Amino acid sequence: MKNLWIFLVVFSSIGGSIFAQNTYKYKVGDMEVILLSENQSEGKPGILIGATPEMIRKTLPDGNFSNAVNAFLVKMPGKNVLIDAGFGNKLFDNLEAFNVTAEQIDIVLLTHMHGDHIGGMMKDKQINFPNADIYIAQQEYDYWMSDDAMNRLPENRRGGFHAPRKVIAAYKDKIHLFPAPDLKDASKEILPGIRGIAAFGHTPGHTMFLLESGKKKMLVWGDLTHAMAIQMPYPQVAVTYDVDPETAVTSRKEVLEYVTKNKIPIAGMHIAFPGMGEVRKEKSGGYRFIPMK
Repeated sequence: MKNLWIFLVVFSSIGGSIFAQNTYKYKVGDMEVILLSENQSEGKPGILIGATPEMIRKTLPDGNFSNAVNAFLVKMPGKNVLIDAGFGNKLFDNLEAFNVTAEQIDIVLLTHMHGDHIGGMMKDKQINFPNADIYIAQQEYDYWMSDDAMNRLPENRRGGFHAPRKVIAAYKDKIHLFPAPDLKDASKEILPGIRGIAAFGHTPGHTMFLLESGKKKMLVWGDLTHAMAIQMPYPQVAVTYDVDPETAVTSRKEVLEYVTKNKIPIAGMHIAFPGMGEVRKEKSGGYRFIPMK
């Protein structure tokens, strides 16, 4: 283990433990959900769609919002499951902090195939997870493999299809496709204790993963949000990264209603440290996010 991690100060908190500012762990029954953060930064309101000056003034007094690039390791009895692979910059050091190597990852679940979620899947044309099975929603796979979808974009934006196709080609014998159902139909597990659930809009096959162990649950909602400070009180605000902003807003509203009604904690790929917490509905009709402590 690298010297960086030898001196980490570990302390317990309510429900979780913090291992430096870029990792955090939380128990969900027999599962251990571990934040693997590659970047803690700030986003600018220029990416927001549908945000009025009044909304921005109320929610972003400093003009920017907290953001992050996260992946999550789920340690299950007998299996190491990675949800997304980030850029791959700090991913493997973060895994090493928990004594997990790339070779020990059994399963990779991909919420979608943007570069900040699949960047860690390969290096120098070689796969980074030689022993892992890869799970991708059928709808997401179909989008990135569609020449029609790619050719509908301006030529200078078609390059975004190249990396997903390289990952799919490199892992072709290890890829498992599954249909991502709506929340109301999400009864079928793709793995014991894990369900894939549609939250389309950010990409045509954007998928969340519901973890369940015993009586505990957690929803890893991927890129359902990018700007928590404004998208919680105003879930109607989309971002320029959304392939279909209108559908993304609809998905966000449905999921927020679901997790608050069922009191399910959430984790997200662009939620600032610790990357997970609880959502509560406000009398105003918006929502409030309470990070894990």
